[in-house]
Amino acid sequence: MEHATGILLEVFIIFVAAQAGGALARAVRLPGVVGEIVAGCVIGPSLLGWIVPNEPLEDLSEIGVVLLLFAVGLETRFDDLKRVAGSATAVAVLGVLIPFVCGAWWAHSLAPDWPRSLFIAAAFVATSAGITASVLKQLGVLQRAESRVILGAAVLDDILAMLLLGVVTGIQTEGALRAGNLVVVLAEAIGFVLVIGLVGTRVMRRAAAWLDRPSDPLLPLSLVLALCLGLAWLATQFGLAAIIGAFLAGMIASEAPQRAQLEVQMRPLLVLLTPFFFVLTGAKVELSQLAGRESLGLLAVATLLALATKLAGGWLGAIRLGARRALHVGVGMMPRGEVGVVIASLGLAAGVFDQRIYAVLVAMSLLTSIVAPPVLAWLLGRDDAPDAATSGTDPGER
Repeated sequence: MEHATGILLEVFIIFVAAQAGGALARAVRLPGVVGEIVAGCVIGPSLLGWIVPNEPLEDLSEIGVVLLLFAVGLETRFDDLKRVAGSATAVAVLGVLIPFVCGAWWAHSLAPDWPRSLFIAAAFVATSAGITASVLKQLGVLQRAESRVILGAAVLDDILAMLLLGVVTGIQTEGALRAGNLVVVLAEAIGFVLVIGLVGTRVMRRAAAWLDRPSDPLLPLSLVLALCLGLAWLATQFGLAAIIGAFLAGMIASEAPQRAQLEVQMRPLLVLLTPFFFVLTGAKVELSQLAGRESLGLLAVATLLALATKLAGGWLGAIRLGARRALHVGVGMMPRGEVGVVIASLGLAAGVFDQRIYAVLVAMSLLTSIVAPPVLAWLLGRDDAPDAATSGTDPGER
């Protein structure tokens, strides 16, 4: 009973802090997620120490981001993503290759140890789909072509990031790569996304009518939430993040005629659970490890490198959309968020690098997550009028 009381107090503190931080951020015309991340830094161990990330809170955070990506998928049609497949693939590939190469070069310049350098470089690679998707959803621009490119690229980005993580982990633990195993992992991951996306959406189109039959108005929501949780778990069995399965589940549910009703019914769940993900993301930063001038210098270089390389990869990959929309895509791919934190945690646990490098990588992931959302919101806010891009056709696919 005492343990339950402690958890309830932490849940209360996180929820109230998230609401306050989000409101303050919106008051100064910043996306609410920025305020929630900053709130996590304030109430976390580095400052006030009101909460400490622990397993129950991490579980709530995981559920929150799974539901967030499900809601984003609910507003995204699989056919729309197919129309921008060319740009999304180019953004994903270049958005992984450029940061990885530049990150490895920078890490190797600090200490000539290639296995260590490659592990550090892996933290520069993946994009946090949760943070960018939240900003796009708050702005109501999920139907724009650049938004679909960002979301499609984020799915591919996750596959490539997990493959790269497998490569650098194999080098670190075994000193060699098993190319056959990596090919199998990549094929399984891509196959999972394609099969679930293609087959699932077609099945939903044909069978959606039965969702109208139940007398309980909440039963359709219960059924698609079961689909969300099931595919989230299944994605982890293929070496992917759970949010990829949740996103695919949302796209499948988006084919149902009850789509608008489901979106409305999801809102209370999102209000309750998604703040845990963003607050805990901020609470994980350890400011004490960044107190020295040398550490701050490393952080500044790492953050600028992370922002510039993702911007370059996204912009080059999406240039067929036009320079302005390509810039939107590049900025949207900047946040590292929880993905960079996870990779940094794995490196620390494996003894690849020390607490200072870990703190730099975590802080870099958080800073990119704080910097990118307001910039993306400002860029998209300058161009609210509908244009040809909203038709969903990738110019490069015509």
